[in-house]
Amino acid sequence: MSNQPGSSTAAEPDQPVQGAPAGSDEPGDDGAADPASPVEPAPADGGTPPARAPGAVVLALLAVGWLAAMLWSTRAAITSAEAGLTAISLSAFALPGVISAALVAGASVALAVTNLLARRGSERVTPRFAVAVGTGLLVGLAAAVVINLTYFDNATTNVIAGTTAAAAIIGGAVAGAGNARVSGAIIAAALGALVFVVAFSRARDPLFDLFGAGDTQESMFGAAKWVSRSESLLAGLLAGLLAFGYLTWARRRAERRDPASPAPRWPGYLLAGAGPGLLLLLAEVIIRVGGRSLLDLASALSEADAVAQTSLGTSRIDNGIWVLFVGALTALIAFGRTLGPAPGDDTAGEAADDEAAEAVAGR
Repeated sequence: MSNQPGSSTAAEPDQPVQGAPAGSDEPGDDGAADPASPVEPAPADGGTPPARAPGAVVLALLAVGWLAAMLWSTRAAITSAEAGLTAISLSAFALPGVISAALVAGASVALAVTNLLARRGSERVTPRFAVAVGTGLLVGLAAAVVINLTYFDNATTNVIAGTTAAAAIIGGAVAGAGNARVSGAIIAAALGALVFVVAFSRARDPLFDLFGAGDTQESMFGAAKWVSRSESLLAGLLAGLLAFGYLTWARRRAERRDPASPAPRWPGYLLAGAGPGLLLLLAEVIIRVGGRSLLDLASALSEADAVAQTSLGTSRIDNGIWVLFVGALTALIAFGRTLGPAPGDDTAGEAADDEAAEAVAGR
């Protein structure tokens, strides 16, 4: 087209301006007419691949194994006791361990199943949550069937079975409602804390002597308080370190697959460290709601049983709170130690040094 005087295209040259690269961001140029433009096409799925929790199958197998161990030990304790009052008391004492294990097992199996959905590229929230709840329901039904088939057929057995099934369903819902990697960190840390608490029971007697337990009731009470605090503190430290280690491992695996994968930020580490304590408190709520009839029955056996049930319930709440705060602080501090200076800090420091040198030279 010729450039006639007064034409709207008079100022437009017929050839590209020398030195202006093809596809540059000049006014009116969107780069669409340049087939050699280096712009990469968008991914076919419209975004980054869904995040997955590494090692979810291993966590599920370990959690289901731990639930089976808790069910077996509870059955062995109940069947070895004399039928009647002793069995009721032992069932009430064993209920918290079974419920905590069922909560973690339901969450871990649900996480493994939802990982399969993410592997196929499905990351819609509603289907993922529905599948997680359904998986927790299946785990709970399986545990309830095992309890009914292997335990004594009485009202106590029905309470344990129903509460265990409810805990597994709630665990599946918890796994389906959160971030997959954070959920995996919470499950790994909670499982480690549960195993630690059982292993710690072997060291309680020496610790009672260490903390000055004597013949008086006051000394026994003081020693028991310090033993419980030590157990909660160590369990929280372990939970925080496990949560931090799992998230760090998950981040490195994601970066090897996709360097542009977003890394978890500090709220994720904080939630992962606090997660085991939150699960313990949630398990206590399930115990007091679903297992209320069993706890009341055990408390009605004698005044000593009533005091023991009240003391154990208070101790479980204190333990959950300690694990929550210690685990959260441990994971957050561990994450903070991995942070380096901000990208602009080195440049700002060099500029300040140059200005100081110029000021000294100008004197």
